[in-house]
Amino acid sequence: MMKKNLQDILYKSGLLKVVGEIDREISFVTMDSRQAKEGSLFVAVKGTRVDGHDFISKVIEANVAAVICEVLPQNTTAEVTYVQVKDSSVALGIIASNFYDKPSGKLNLIGVTGTNGKTTTVSLLFRLFMSLGFKVGMLSTIENRINNEVMPSTHTTPDPISLNSLIHDMVEAGCEYAFMEVSSHAIHQ
Repeated sequence: MMKKNLQDILYKSGLLKVVGEIDREISFVTMDSRQAKEGSLFVAVKGTRVDGHDFISKVIEANVAAVICEVLPQNTTAEVTYVQVKDSSVALGIIASNFYDKPSGKLNLIGVTGTNGKTTTVSLLFRLFMSLGFKVGMLSTIENRINNEVMPSTHTTPDPISLNSLIHDMVEAGCEYAFMEVSSHAIHQ
């Protein structure tokens, strides 16, 4: 299980204010309150349909170590560190990258975008580089791959936590290249 110091994973996340102890161990990062557990960091993100800030009290009950939010709750507890940031969506990507040791900088990551042909292009590049003897990762609508290991895919572009976790696993498996479908929606975000 991966563990990081909260202070380290907050690097360049745009923090405005900290309430509580910043020297804490974090074992898991999530933006889904249903996945919050003891020792985790919950990032409250305002979505189009749901606002993660509405679930802060729920994740406190799950014994999270820390909460990232744009608006600090009125009632805080000493057992939890609260970190206020300007934009929790932006902070989420930075925090996820920091938690997983900035994996995208440790391999050649190639994103493919466009209206049609992303899956085909990514699959062809993956197979070509595998046939040339490279260790390769692939993130696509159909499946994710680390060399010959297949993992299910849920979105064209995974959320920042899942994306950094997958790329981290690719780096750990020795991948030199990763080919990724990128939706225009993800580029906008």
